[in-house]
Amino acid sequence: MTGFLVKRFLQALVVLFLVSVIVFTLLHMLPGGPARAILGPKGTPQQIEHFNHQQGYDRSLPAQYVMYLKRLFTGDLGESFKLNSPVFELLKQRLPKTLLLTVLSTVLAVIIAVPLGLLQAVRRGKASDYALTGLAFLLYATPVFFLGLIMIILFAQVMPILPAEAPQGETIGELLGDFTGLILPVVTMAFGIVAMFSRYMRSAVLDNLTEEYVRTAMAKGQSNRRIMVRHVLRNALIPLATLLGLYLPTLFSGALVVESMFNYPGMGLLFWNAAQGSDFPVLLGVTLVVGIATVVGSLLTDILYAVLDPRIRSVA
Repeated sequence: MTGFLVKRFLQALVVLFLVSVIVFTLLHMLPGGPARAILGPKGTPQQIEHFNHQQGYDRSLPAQYVMYLKRLFTGDLGESFKLNSPVFELLKQRLPKTLLLTVLSTVLAVIIAVPLGLLQAVRRGKASDYALTGLAFLLYATPVFFLGLIMIILFAQVMPILPAEAPQGETIGELLGDFTGLILPVVTMAFGIVAMFSRYMRSAVLDNLTEEYVRTAMAKGQSNRRIMVRHVLRNALIPLATLLGLYLPTLFSGALVVESMFNYPGMGLLFWNAAQGSDFPVLLGVTLVVGIATVVGSLLTDILYAVLDPRIRSVA
């Protein structure tokens, strides 16, 4: 187990290094260089020269990269000249709110998708399986922004029972204090995830139903309910744990759309506003954080997979 964890951790470090190189390269690929991209077309040559010297952009690329890494380790992700605030402080304010939205959406999606996938597998080839499969395909093919528009029209205009705007607040407690405002963003984001998770769950259950341990349990006289709950469901959840970790980039892309639609004060809305205002330090900072979160999520998934399935440890 220790060797497996060390191997995965070293692989994660290599990927994190590559992520930092990619973000550093993107910084130097900005039109006209970082100084021109940040100061804008009205920046004078003297201002650009002063900015390059102040930020260390007049040094060699290896020296700049070393300086960039030192800044990262101290939490310095640059300065948002549009918002006049350090990028790290902006992310520190917005990231917990995005985590709240994604966690609530993912939990709701898992609560819905697991029973649906199990029901589809048990009723395979029957009318209920076809109906749920068609519904899953419909949700999967529906863009998040279109699903959000339908939710707003139905529940905020036609039947005005929920607010169309997400709660506004500086803290998680303030957001949870207006829980009705969270319903539409959470449900919109969760429905897009349910389609993928339910199909994945159905496939995992069907694969486990053909395993030897299921036939052994049936031969011992165990009831179908006990076999499904105690054996099949438990093993079918292992691949779902992997999917959760690898789904992080998709979750952020969904959060970006949902937050911009419902004016939710998270990292996705920060990224959207930064893209519209060409706030490149914020864009690169968010990109770096999402890349790190993806790598860490994949690492935690590997560890969880190894804990749940001893066969992975023995192979590793």
